[in-house]
Amino acid sequence: MARKPGNRPDRDERTSFSKPPIPQREVRRAQLDLSFDNQSLLGALFGQFDANLVQVENRLGVFISARGNELHLEGPEDSVARARDVLRAMYDKLAVGQDLDAGLIESLIAMSDEPTLDGIVGGEPGERAGMPPIMIRTRRKTIVPRSLVQATYMRALARDDIIFALGPAGTGKTYLAVAQAVSQLMTGSVQRLILSRPAVEAGEKLGFLPGDMKDKVDPYLRPLYDALYDCMPPEQVERRLASGEIEIAPIAFMRGRTLADAFVILDEAQNTTREQMKMFLTRFGQNSRMVICGDPRQVDIPGGDRMSGLADAVDKLEGVDGFGTIRFTAADVVRHPIVGRIVEAYEGPVS
Repeated sequence: MARKPGNRPDRDERTSFSKPPIPQREVRRAQLDLSFDNQSLLGALFGQFDANLVQVENRLGVFISARGNELHLEGPEDSVARARDVLRAMYDKLAVGQDLDAGLIESLIAMSDEPTLDGIVGGEPGERAGMPPIMIRTRRKTIVPRSLVQATYMRALARDDIIFALGPAGTGKTYLAVAQAVSQLMTGSVQRLILSRPAVEAGEKLGFLPGDMKDKVDPYLRPLYDALYDCMPPEQVERRLASGEIEIAPIAFMRGRTLADAFVILDEAQNTTREQMKMFLTRFGQNSRMVICGDPRQVDIPGGDRMSGLADAVDKLEGVDGFGTIRFTAADVVRHPIVGRIVEAYEGPVS
């Protein structure tokens, strides 16, 4: 209710009137011109109907105008600097033969807020130091990191014997592991690719499934097939599945085996029990590599009171020689940007 003129204000009102206004931080604005040498790349850089430039504008709050081979940027100083780095990174990707899509541009924008942008986005500092660029080559595409943690993960995939990849959905844990496995299978550094996961429903009871054993377990393993077909031509996937070079099976089928000369991936590992995880880890054989992927916050073990084998294994083995642990957060989600916001809203950052 509004106070009538002449009424004496109470103590709280008098106090609020005496407070000085909070000074607003001045936003410094900037303008910048960028030019690009290879005009044949400009169509792909700008995107159809300038869609790529619009994406950068909307995400960073800047204005971009194009004239010939030049771009004019206007906006808050920090945002203009980020937009400059993102546009240069986009151009560099095109210059080395990589394709731009909305997902890659989004990841470049996300990484532009990191202090080591130039070392990850461009890949050039590593090359100047005599180190190979961070990438995974498969028959269908060349995969580069889309976040700083992905870059660390890809290094670990090429270095460590056993890797725990922890974090929410959409961060590329399984996809990058499958891509690395396919790359090593193609080069002959391993002879087999073995993909496994627990046959556990996500909060549902599917009941009896018709068909033979393959028909029964395939629904649980569909995400692994999707990653395979994205990295290899379909006819090669089918041929290697038939020959046994690629094997996809539930974790229950691993008991009693020794997995030598193989790249082994366990997906949805948070749904293993401690006994299953111990059994799986002890399958490790000569000249093998093993990646265990899972989200510790999405445990669907029947009963609800059993400790996840993934959490138990990380607790026991983290820091042991030969083991690597990579932790992703919602900031590393490389699907649609809204997926990262969903993860944060439901769970908060993954520690």
